[in-house]
Amino acid sequence: MVDDIHEREFDFSNADFEKIRRFIKDETGIKLSDGKKNMVYGRLSRRLRQVGMSKFSDYFDMVSANESSDERGQFINAITTNLTSFFREEHHFEFLKKDVVPRLMAENASTKRIRIWSAGCSTGEEPYSIAIALHESIPDIDRWDIKILATDLDTNVLAHGERGVYDIERISALSKMRKATWFLKGKGAKGGSVKVDSRLQSLITFRQLNLMGAWPMKGSFDFMFCRNVVIYFDKDTQRILFDRYANLLSSSANLFLGHSESMHNVCDRFNLIGNTIYKKIK
Repeated sequence: MVDDIHEREFDFSNADFEKIRRFIKDETGIKLSDGKKNMVYGRLSRRLRQVGMSKFSDYFDMVSANESSDERGQFINAITTNLTSFFREEHHFEFLKKDVVPRLMAENASTKRIRIWSAGCSTGEEPYSIAIALHESIPDIDRWDIKILATDLDTNVLAHGERGVYDIERISALSKMRKATWFLKGKGAKGGSVKVDSRLQSLITFRQLNLMGAWPMKGSFDFMFCRNVVIYFDKDTQRILFDRYANLLSSSANLFLGHSESMHNVCDRFNLIGNTIYKKIK
């Protein structure tokens, strides 16, 4: 990787970029390619100006040394806004497969009905990952009535998700088995892209939704993903949202939040049971 020759306001070496992308991979599961260097510089330059620092190395040392600092959250979110990946924060999907799905299969055995909400779904990698996890953990899934509601405010990212077509680089971190089972590689001019399997698409409905507005759905949802969304709202707004989520979730349903989000001193209707995994209090 070659350093850019363009004049920059701040020095940003390859070593600085390597430290940052290793940190982001460890913290969020997102792999930043070489081509993301300019993006990282642009987004973090704003943070350096905001905190009055002049060196990327000093800024990185500050945010990496203090796990609970507000700036650490700002740092991560500056880079990861509108960045998503398949099976991001994989521990959530492991918990889904090992704990949530077996419980729902037992509790909903008579109805064979499961309802899921992926809020702030961006370009669709999250709901498709949920759909894959469900297929991998429910042997007779064709006999179940399963629906995933995927919502976002941005109609462009929703259209992307609904198409289900991604650059092949987006699935580079997935196992060979998952790639072969759930993605169809394009041919000819489309050789650099993949399309998700129609079995996954059939489970998902993409809809525009403003979380601050009226919600047409009535629930109840058996579990919900709302990751890296509420971090952008103040505590009062978070309190309102969490309360509205609880009203739509079934008894003992799970709510999955993002890597830097918490309900601590915000909402008392959920118990923390794992790493950013909550369970609704009956």
